[in-house]
Amino acid sequence: MESTNKRIAVIQAAMELIAENGFHGTPMSEIAKRAGVAAGTIYHYFESKDALIEATYALLEEQLLESIRKGYCEDTSVQERFLHIGRTLVNSFIVFPMKFRFIEQFHNSPYGVASRRERMLGKKNDLVSSLFEEARQQGLIKDLPLPAIFALAFGPLLFISRDHIFGLIILDDLLIEKIVKACWNALTP
Repeated sequence: MESTNKRIAVIQAAMELIAENGFHGTPMSEIAKRAGVAAGTIYHYFESKDALIEATYALLEEQLLESIRKGYCEDTSVQERFLHIGRTLVNSFIVFPMKFRFIEQFHNSPYGVASRRERMLGKKNDLVSSLFEEARQQGLIKDLPLPAIFALAFGPLLFISRDHIFGLIILDDLLIEKIVKACWNALTP
């Protein structure tokens, strides 16, 4: 197996196993077995399990951002850009439930605290935070702290995606559109 392929296989195995069993229920030996590599091979690419978890999240986040960037047009209104982001997130989560489960676990664990802190306290200037700042400056959304804006905007989308994955609701494009618009409406003054 080629070096790049081994690294990707390890990340894929880590994502799957952590999504299934959690961080503590996933030993490195199981990741190696699922990836089809020797246990020592993992340490050639990742200094520790923590580094592997961080790298897995970084890759998944980048894939999500790539999806969002497709069709994202800076020339459209703030609302249209938000709707695009919301639709893309929900569709990505329900099409790739394993990735969603890993991302959810990451954000709800000590691993996700530093990442969220950077984003929420404005130390990381990303696409979504910039969009919310633009909306706030234009008076389009409530003047709330960024963590509250993220919670109002994306909390419901996470829950509805989870409920779809669990079979509690069936999401289609029309319902996703209505839900994302409701999240936008929650933000507006």
